[in-house]
Formats: sequence, C-alpha cells, structure tokens
Amino acid sequence: MKISYKTLPLFVLLAATTDAFATDGYFSHGYGVKSQGMGGVGIALPQDALAAAANPAGMGLIGDRLDFGATWFRPIRESEIVGNGGPGNSADGIYKANETKNFIIPEFGYNRVINPELSLGVSVYGNGGMNADYNKAIPLFDGTGRHKAGINLIQLFVAPTVAWKISPSNTIGVAINLAYQRFEAKGLQNFDNSNYTSSVGNVTNNGHDNSYGAGVHIGWIGQLNDVVTLGATYETKTYMTKFDKYKGLFAQGGSFDVPSSYGVGLAIKATPQLTLAADVTRINYSKVDSVGNSSSNLFISGQPLGANNGPGFGWKDITAVKVGASYAYDENLTLRAGYNHSSQPIRSSETLFNILAPGVVQDHLTLGATWTLPNKSELSFSYLHAFENSVNGSNSIPAGPAGFGGGNANLKMYQDSLGVAYGWKL
Repeated sequence: MKISYKTLPLFVLLAATTDAFATDGYFSHGYGVKSQGMGGVGIALPQDALAAAANPAGMGLIGDRLDFGATWFRPIRESEIVGNGGPGNSADGIYKANETKNFIIPEFGYNRVINPELSLGVSVYGNGGMNADYNKAIPLFDGTGRHKAGINLIQLFVAPTVAWKISPSNTIGVAINLAYQRFEAKGLQNFDNSNYTSSVGNVTNNGHDNSYGAGVHIGWIGQLNDVVTLGATYETKTYMTKFDKYKGLFAQGGSFDVPSSYGVGLAIKATPQLTLAADVTRINYSKVDSVGNSSSNLFISGQPLGANNGPGFGWKDITAVKVGASYAYDENLTLRAGYNHSSQPIRSSETLFNILAPGVVQDHLTLGATWTLPNKSELSFSYLHAFENSVNGSNSIPAGPAGFGGGNANLKMYQDSLGVAYGWKL
C-alpha cells in the first residue's frame, strides 16, 4: 500500500488542535497504542512506526510500516483550599477542574527501509497535560470572581528519523524533534500587576499563543542473543521560542522549553509466545526554569513572574519505571498488559501554583490487544487507568506580606484512556 506525503500536513493540523494528557508528569506514559497497552515500554521493544518517540533506533527494526490511531483521554482533577484567610475573607472550598474533561489525542507513524542497513521514517505524537479548566473563579487567583481559572498546554512533536544497522545485532537511530506548543492561561488577574509580574498585561486571558522549536533524540538497541535485547536513549532539551503573550507569567520572559530525558530498556523473549519488557526513564523537569523554579522565588525572594529567575511550578525531576508483557495467543491475537509507576513531581510546598497543573497521578495499570485481520493489517487497542492520587499542601499558601491568607492547597487526580490504532506492513 502506498502513502502520500500530502496526507502528513493534514494529520499534523489535526494533532495540533487537540489536547494531550498527563501521566508521567506531563509526558505520556507511552507512545503508540501498542506501547500504551504494555505500561509504556518501548526503549528495547519497538512495535510500530511510533517507535522513534521512545527510541529512534527502533525504526531500524520494524520494517516498512504505516500506523495511525487516536486515544480518548479523560482526566478528573480537583483542588481543595483549606485554612485560608479569616471569617468572610477565605478561599476555602473545593474547586473542580473538569469543565473540559474529554480529549482526543491522535498518533501517526511511517517508516521505509531504504536498504538492509538504513531506514527512514517519521513519528508524530504529543505531550501536554498541564491542563485545568475550573468551574469557577479561584479567589486566590482572581479576587473579582468573574474569571474562571485554567491553563492549557499542548506539545506536538514531528520526529523525522534515520536508523542504521551498524552490525547484525546493533542498531542506532537519530531523530530531530520538531516541536510545536500552544498555551493559554485564564483567571489569574490577581498576579497581573507590578507587585507580582515583570510584564503587566502579559499574564492572563490573552488567548492562545504559539511556540516552535527543535531538539535531538538518539538511541541504541542491541540484541545480546535470541532471548535478550537491550536499549538506551537520550533526548536533549527541546529549545522553544517564547510565549510572547505570556512573558509576564513564565520565567525568562515567556520561555517554556521541553525537558531533556534519558532511559534504558530491556526486552526478554521468555517463550515463543511471551515477551517481557521493562524501561526506566528519567525526565529532567527541574532543568526548565518555568517548570522547575520554586514559587518561593516570588513569595520569599521577590523575583516577579516572567523574570529571569522568576517562579515556576516547582516540579522535581522524576523517574518512571515501566513493565509490560505481550502474549501471542495465536497467529491472529496478541494480548498485552503493563504497569507504570512514576515518582511525584510536585512537592507539598508547591501546590498553590499547581492548582493549575495538578499532574499528581503516579500509578498506571494498562491492558491492550492486537488483532491481525485477514488482509494482514492490524487493529490494536489499549486501556489505561491511572489510580487516584493526592498531594496535600504543607505551608503552600503564603501569609503575611504576600497577602494570600495562608493555608494549604490540596490536589487530587485520576484518569482513564482508551486507544485504538490501525497499522500494516507496506
């Protein structure tokens, strides 16, 4: 079957108009429906033309393929403010961030074997999930009560990839991560003044803004023997243009780069039917100032929003551990299951700003399956449940001169997703 590159811009446009989701912080737990059904593993186990998202070397092992699909995602987010202010001047209450709670996330991949040693391809996928859409104004963010609070961040990656088999058992790959971001913030009027920002008028309710950038992703896959395969990958920071409409919100005048990450993977062919796999990935959120800087930069150090050392969400670096199993029930049906655990990016002292980005889930259970159809094409499904998790604040709302009335913000979230993909060997 032939593919026309004329279809790619249409798919990119579709992907750019959708929201992505939070699982490992705001990175997806896995890329491609097959991987998502196995807890997100993929560094040593490429299964489709989305392989470059986990490890570019995987594109050298999948052959000629075309894959596309979509995932329905439903996060449920809630914040609670307790112990704030005094009688008649308190923001205490429960705030639900689910005015928008159903999202569709598309995926696309294409790969072509040029010769036995060289493959070229492209993977299109998304991150995101710093998303909250509250049902009412939050008094700490907008004292007028007129503006509902919320933010929305979308990250789309188009990753042209080249992979080489440098020996019969070793493959390396390089992808260029071409990235697009879209962001919007609303309901933050309390911060849009010279006491809190370096750029008044560029904090909130300015509609969507766009950002573009690029980074590099490299990887290796080595087959030790007929049973054991290893993989390793490193992804540089993706350097993005600034959000000019929100240069008074994000540190360094609207900068919002994509963090670097690295990981290792293992795949074991335990039996002819059963494959076991595991990945360990580290995501360096703290190395991006607008994500990693502490809110204390504002409330204690006096650095305003948007300044070079301005406050961020205070996220820590995280480690995600993924395990999965794939079982070929027969020649037409493959079953999958997996589990994913990530460390917590949000400190209890940083929950105030993270009312806007409550990505607190840590434990994910996944299931999946692929049916091979009579024409030898494949129909795949995945399901994810991220178990409810909470982060309760600890002195997270400043009192005293900052004038926010003290107390704590408590965050809660769980989520479900269901994916479907169609692919075939060309």
